[in-house]
Amino acid sequence: MSVEPYREITFDKEGDGPAGQSAALAALARQGVTDLVLFAHGWNSSPSGATRLCSDFFEPFPGLLAPGVEAGYAGVIWPSMMFTGEPVPDYRALVTVLPEKEAVLDRLTELLVTEPPDETAFAEFGALLRELTDVSAGGDGRAGAAGSREPVPEFLVADPVAVCTLFTEALGADAGPAQGFGEGLERYWKGAREVLRQATYYVMKKRSGHVGEFGLGPLLGEVARAAPRLRVHLVGHSMGARLVAYALKGLPSGASPVASVTLFQGAFSHYAFAARLPHDPRRSGSLRDMQHRVRGPVVACYSRHDTALGVFYPLASRLAGDSASLAPGPGLLGADDPRWGAIGHDGVLAVPGTVVRPLATLLREGAPASGCVSVDTGDVVRSHSDIRRAELARVVVSAARTGR
Repeated sequence: MSVEPYREITFDKEGDGPAGQSAALAALARQGVTDLVLFAHGWNSSPSGATRLCSDFFEPFPGLLAPGVEAGYAGVIWPSMMFTGEPVPDYRALVTVLPEKEAVLDRLTELLVTEPPDETAFAEFGALLRELTDVSAGGDGRAGAAGSREPVPEFLVADPVAVCTLFTEALGADAGPAQGFGEGLERYWKGAREVLRQATYYVMKKRSGHVGEFGLGPLLGEVARAAPRLRVHLVGHSMGARLVAYALKGLPSGASPVASVTLFQGAFSHYAFAARLPHDPRRSGSLRDMQHRVRGPVVACYSRHDTALGVFYPLASRLAGDSASLAPGPGLLGADDPRWGAIGHDGVLAVPGTVVRPLATLLREGAPASGCVSVDTGDVVRSHSDIRRAELARVVVSAARTGR
């Protein structure tokens, strides 16, 4: 590890972790630590890979801190899977985080490798995805997921051929109509691979929010009771940004240990903190007013180069509970419809008073003392995972008000 003192906080998929984790963090305050920087990794990270990311990300911090600031560091390690797409996706790797679904994953792998060109195979593929994600279609055709308050994406219960056609087109592949019944369907298995990725994304989306709200949030409450003067700075990447944001929702009443939040390429809605949705004023964002549980700013960094959030996030979001989205036509990917955008693609929206800054300006002038802040990091962040940057460490230090 590049920094000390460093602690690793682990959670299982239910948000449970080993006993004594909050005590270990609170003990840092008794050792003189004034500020605890806590980083949560994103989707597709193995535990060892997450630890390496924490080490790389934290490395610049000691040289950035002001005299008198004694920082401690912690990594939040949660089961987010390892699912690589190059050159051949290792679908079996999903067993490490979904061991109870091993038989389902075996058959999904077989279908994706053999690419049988018939509708029956696609129907089986759709059924297996529902089993993988614990989603069922009721007698009225509406989707449901056991024990979840999250909306179920329509692509999990819609016609599998139509869904795979959509995702094939989104990937830029030929998705024209087949020559005849069952003919040419093999081309849509390319889209099917992305459908599986989105299905596992759906599982991890639920999991990250759950771990944040019911794991990290209560743990931070325990830390606040044991070390009330310790300032906690939450940092998250991708799904990890969703995790730390939902930790605000899980803070016990009256607990206010969080001094700043910094979100890198956040994989959740840009309307999450809104009191009213622009397209439906009767509804609010899922994290309405949670920014007020932070003593300092909530900084959302975004990049136009993040195609994962710019293309496939809005497509998957658009397909959540909206069967009309399966009809091809203009704006197929949803990129021209602001309802489906991610906070890591264009920042915080629909929250009055949100400050928008280019990265260079924020680094020169510093982050505002409170409220929501959107920072365009496109000049340095060139892809979804491109966060091992000294400039981004400086953003965290600025938000935390611990810099030189």
